Amino acid sequence: MIQWFSQFHPVTQALIGTLFTYAVTALGSAMVFFFKEINKKVLNGMLGFAAGVMIAASYWSLLAPAIEMSEEFSTFVWVPAAIGFLLGGAFLWIVDKTLPHVHPSFKQGEQEGVKTSLQRSVLLVLAITIHNFPEGLAVGVAFGAVAAGLPSASIAGAVALAIGIGIQNFPEGAAVSVPLRREGLSRRKSFLYGQASGMVEPIAGVLGASLVILFRPILPYALAFAAGAMIYVVIEELVPTAQREEEHNDISTIGAMLGFTIMMVLDVALG
Repeated sequence: MIQWFSQFHPVTQALIGTLFTYAVTALGSAMVFFFKEINKKVLNGMLGFAAGVMIAASYWSLLAPAIEMSEEFSTFVWVPAAIGFLLGGAFLWIVDKTLPHVHPSFKQGEQEGVKTSLQRSVLLVLAITIHNFPEGLAVGVAFGAVAAGLPSASIAGAVALAIGIGIQNFPEGAAVSVPLRREGLSRRKSFLYGQASGMVEPIAGVLGASLVILFRPILPYALAFAAGAMIYVVIEELVPTAQREEEHNDISTIGAMLGFTIMMVLDVALG
């Protein structure tokens, strides 16, 4: 697989990688054809798993390389990582407060962002779309880092990140399509809306790869930015939703531990 990836331009590699993560989102959304409800324990476990993957990816695949790469651009190697990380979180915070959306755990009438008359189904899709953007960006920046020729960046590491993000996209796809079905939409519409939430990932991936190739000095900032945005998603949405049912807290915690371990193993083994 690694040799096959090597023959493509880094932007094309980013596109292929994020098309894979999108496809897994669509596969998760397809669960709506088989289930109208997801057991709360299973859902909490899947969300915890997704959180664990994103936390591990944020450090192993993004922050650690950003700090290592900073040695080439800055005397204080922690500066780009710290600035980029905080900017990533700030960007998601602004989007979260501005773009209207609702999360699957919200009750009827609850909403975040500016007030709107958009249907709840559309707002559900917007919520997952917001959170998928930093995932696609992370994959794109990882492939762009390889093109920059820095020692700490490798195609194997970028592929590992794409695989990890793809794995955790499966429960995210199901987490949006199944609630839409519960809202009264047909299975077909629920699937179409659910998979649509992942379409932003190829866009973000190509954008991230292109930017770091054109502007090499921003690479450590871009890696840390993607990490900050993903950690914001974990703390703001995934963990609170997974921990909402107190009697199922242990399931989501176990899921997070497993997700972190799998992503760590993928990154170390392949990267």
